[in-house]
Parts: sequence; C-alpha cells; structure tokens
Amino acid sequence: MPTLDSAPLAYRLRPRTLEEFVGQEHVMGKGSMLRTAIEADTLSSVILSGPPGTGKTTLAKIVAERTKAHFVQINAVLSGVKELREVCAEAERLFTGLRQRTVLFIDEIHRFNKSQQDALLPYVESGTVILIGATTENPYFEVNSALVSRSQVTLLRPLEQADLLTILNRALTDERGLNGKVQVEQKALERIALLANGDARIALNLLEMAVLTAGKKLSMKEIDALFRERGKRYDASGEEHYNSVSAFIKSMRGSDCDAALLWMFKMLAGGEEPRFLFRRMAIFASEDVGNADPRALQMVVAAWQAFEFVGLPEGEFFLAHACVYLSQAPKSNAITRAMSGAREIIRSSPTLEVPLHLRNAPIKGMADQGYHKGYQYPHDDAQGVVQEQYFPIGIAPRSFYEPTDRGFEREVQERLQHVRAIVRKQPQIRSK
Repeated sequence: MPTLDSAPLAYRLRPRTLEEFVGQEHVMGKGSMLRTAIEADTLSSVILSGPPGTGKTTLAKIVAERTKAHFVQINAVLSGVKELREVCAEAERLFTGLRQRTVLFIDEIHRFNKSQQDALLPYVESGTVILIGATTENPYFEVNSALVSRSQVTLLRPLEQADLLTILNRALTDERGLNGKVQVEQKALERIALLANGDARIALNLLEMAVLTAGKKLSMKEIDALFRERGKRYDASGEEHYNSVSAFIKSMRGSDCDAALLWMFKMLAGGEEPRFLFRRMAIFASEDVGNADPRALQMVVAAWQAFEFVGLPEGEFFLAHACVYLSQAPKSNAITRAMSGAREIIRSSPTLEVPLHLRNAPIKGMADQGYHKGYQYPHDDAQGVVQEQYFPIGIAPRSFYEPTDRGFEREVQERLQHVRAIVRKQPQIRSK
C-alpha cells in the first residue's frame, strides 16, 4: 500500500467519518435511514449503486471504522467462489461462537457470476453476513434478484458541482492534501468541478495533475489549456448508454427538439454509433408518430440513406434533421395500441379459423366444399368497400386501430369511420 505522502490526492483525501462525507443528501442527510443505521451500527445488507467517484467505497470504509462487526473487504474482479466460501464460513463461525456478525464489502459485485452470488444468499438471509455491495451498473439487471430483494438498494447520484467545489477547497487546505501550498482561482476550480462531471475522484485527480503540470498557481487559462479536449462521462455499452437513449426518446416523444438534440449529440460525442441512433429514430417514427405523420418514417429513412452516402462529420446534419422532424411531428401511439389489441385476441383465442368465403379455391374440389363461396370483390363496388365479415369464425369484429385526431390521423379517422360503417353495418366492439 502506498504511503500517505506518495499516495494520490484522491486516496489521501478519502473521508474518514460521516462528518467529512460530502454530497448524497438524498440518502445521507441528517436523519436519513442509511445515515442513522451507520451511526447506530445497525446497518442491514445494502447495495450501493452509482457512477464512479460518488462515494460507494468511501461509505464502506466509514462503516468499517464505526462498526463493531467483523469487517471484510473483497473485490469481485480478484476473488472467486473459494475465497467467498472461506469468508462466509468464518462469518458463520464468529456468529455461532461469539454472536458477532460480519460486514462483507464486495466492490464491483456485478462482476460475480450467478453461482458466486448464489453462494452469498443463505448467509445474507440468515443475517450472518451484512452485505455491502458496490456496483456502477444497474443492480436490478446485473445482481441476482434474490440478493437484491434481501438488500436495501441505494442509488448514489453524480455529485453536484457545489459538492465537488467543497471537496476541491478542502483538498487545497487540508493537511492530508495540498496544505495551503497551492493557489487556484475560483473560476479555475469551478472549471475543474465541471469537467469532473459528478466524480469526486476525477475532480481531485484533475487538480493534482494540474498542480504537477502547471505549478502551484493555477488560473482559468491554464486549466482550459490543460483539459480543453476532456469529454463528458458516457459509456456506450453501460447503464449511461441506456439512460441517455431513454432521455433522447422521451424528449422526442415530449416534442422538445432542443433537449432531444442535446442528448443525441452527447451520445455522439461519447462515441455512440450513428446508425444506432438512426435505428432508434426509425422505430420511434412508427411507434410514437405513426399515421399522425406518415412522412416521419420516410424522413428518417431518407436521412439515414443520405448519411450512408456522406458519413461523418457532415452526416450529423442528417441526424439532426431527422431528430428535429420527429420531435415536432404530431404524435400517436395508435399503431402500438392496435398491435396490442390484435395480439390479445391471438393470445386469448384457442383457434382463429378462416371463414370459408375468405379462402381461395384453386381446385374444383375446394369450391365444392364452399371455399371462396359468397366472397364479394370490393373493386366491383362503386365505393370500393362492401359489407363483409373479415374476422375469424366466432370472433366479433372489433376496432383495434383507433386513430387520434392529431395530424394526418384526423383524416384517417374520418375514412375509417366511413369504411367501418359500410363493412360491418353494426355497432363496433372496441378493443380494450
């Protein structure tokens, strides 16, 4: 282990007490359940989930200092089932013999496979082991559901800029840190806090790097020169990817083209594949716009084709064009509801038998059995629509597709009402 003097600034400044812990007021504020449990040494199993540098390991270290329980720390990347079983066996021995429980901190718990996570279950369930699991992934996806159900899931958020400034100012003055030997302009500190993007470890690393590179007097100009190209946090394959995509889709659905553009270009800047964004917009054009504006899908496909001709960086124009068009287009999920209605009939009906008049009769024997008999050819009618039963035998006609009165669907609605009145000649049963 590195000595205090040689260790990185972020290591030296790690909070040792709850009073030194900064941020996460939504779960660590005075009187909160988690803080109260840590203070009273009555903590039960908990899974701490959040981005890097938000305090997961720090909280575990604070628990280690305060608890009277036996404390063990392992890393899921470096440990296997054998070590895990040994820890749990020792925990059982302590609990049985001394009535002493074990707090087991597992960093990156999502790295354990299912069998490793299963090995923990009986000890967590009995209370022999108090689990503190730390993960940067969504625990509901990456951690055994049985473990999740037996633990309190606590979501830590990226730190606010004010929290990061508090940490940076402490680093400048604390004797474990820079001990008053470095001067940094306030705007330069604010810039470092912004670049850290909610990660305390990154904030302290940037400060330390700046001091080592540019000296003990740092201005805004020097910070900008050092970190001009630094990008925002974005993992193109992790939870941040899914969170950003969700925000992108919801912004378009909410008709806020400005927010949609922001999320889209955040993903692009983080290395997202442009074709993925086009795929999502093509789906959106049918799922969320539909017949309210049939041109939406055409627009996305045309923009996608243009992108394939041109590529990046100019291809960003086509992404933006499609994004803005979808955002301002009238919205309808009538197609989605129609699909659900049709699928529900298929799920609930044992058979969907085709009526004889809708069956073709390519040979005489089939015609003799009534195939195609009585079928009315709509093109022979002046209106092109005839009264007919098109639903399966035993299934009453019903309306799966109910257009909205937004955009082009208003015209579709009028035509549908006219056609259904002729085809069915009876009250319609709407699909629920």
